[in-house]
Amino acid sequence: MKNIAVLGSTGSIGRNTLEVVRNLNRNNYPVTVKYISANSNVDLLCEQIKEFKPKGAVIFRADCFQRLKECTLNLDCEVLCGQEGINEIASRNDFELVVNALVGFSGLIPTVKAIKNGKDVALANKESLVAAGQLINFLLKGSKTRLLPIDSEHSAILQCIQGEPLNKISKLTLTASGGPFREYSKDLFEHVTLEEALNHPNWKMGNKITIDSATLMNKGFEIIEAKWLFGIEVKNIEVLIHPQSVIHSLVEFTDGSVKAQLGVPDMKVPIQYALTYPERVASDFPRLDLALLKRLTFEEPDFDKFECLRLAYEVIKLGGSYPVVLNGSNEAAVDLFLNRKIKFTEIPYLIKSALEKHDNHNKLDLENIIETDTWSRRFVYESASVTRLQQADKLRSN
Repeated sequence: MKNIAVLGSTGSIGRNTLEVVRNLNRNNYPVTVKYISANSNVDLLCEQIKEFKPKGAVIFRADCFQRLKECTLNLDCEVLCGQEGINEIASRNDFELVVNALVGFSGLIPTVKAIKNGKDVALANKESLVAAGQLINFLLKGSKTRLLPIDSEHSAILQCIQGEPLNKISKLTLTASGGPFREYSKDLFEHVTLEEALNHPNWKMGNKITIDSATLMNKGFEIIEAKWLFGIEVKNIEVLIHPQSVIHSLVEFTDGSVKAQLGVPDMKVPIQYALTYPERVASDFPRLDLALLKRLTFEEPDFDKFECLRLAYEVIKLGGSYPVVLNGSNEAAVDLFLNRKIKFTEIPYLIKSALEKHDNHNKLDLENIIETDTWSRRFVYESASVTRLQQADKLRSN
């Protein structure tokens, strides 16, 4: 019996994780969901509580707490609230693995607390490693805790390197679909709508990561994650645009051999691999049919068009606290775009502005990471407000 906690159970990764749990239980690999959490989707969270009967559940938004209490009145389920509730669950000792499917910087502290408490972490929260990879690797050193990637790209690498000595890896290749704007010319980016940016051609994901996929920032984040997960120098990590999203990553070895992991664009396979690692358990998930697919294509990314990917590469080389700023400023800029406060092209502009303004430092304990993240968000929100005021003044003067 494996006991797990699922943080972010009502999001895309969380829902897929619970589908994986159903599959594992059907295939005699018993998994018990001890804890679950959601941001604000009380109705779905209540349904999950009734089905999986967790010991406890957290609702992040305080204004949803009372509704969840009422919903679970006749259920044997402890109800907690907010970041404190999530941190509390991550610190408990009655489960073995936490699935961190939280979106954004809020997922960092639960990752840290779970590691400190000896829990394996199945990680879908990119921001944990992007903002605090150095700190997390320090915490993992000498620990039996395992950090297991859920991202399809990093899961693919993990699968490819099984049985291989890490010092024989010469290159990692992360694939990217190219998002909805792969064939757009750069001048068209000025007119991109929110609806177009949210229309990913291959994957169904939450809004934030979908926008990151449209800007290719998600791939920049994945390069940083790969560096910390596998100990590979950034110069040996490349990105290739692969529109079919069938090859999820490739690993080249020092003898010239290349391994690739293939599969349909379905997050359930990497999630299940993280939950059962290093075992493989049968599933009825969709299968890949190469005969129907007919072709696989690849191209190099356009760094001029996708500025966020270029900024990510630059930040990795600079190191220090720059990755914290990259993450925080991106999160704030994407939030502004999702709320129709800025244009698509302003996302990389605001990130670049924050990076240029930042005074880099190498003191990367949790307190300093949080302070730097707070500064970067505030900078972006304030910069966007000033820009909007300037634009309004310009319109009035005309």
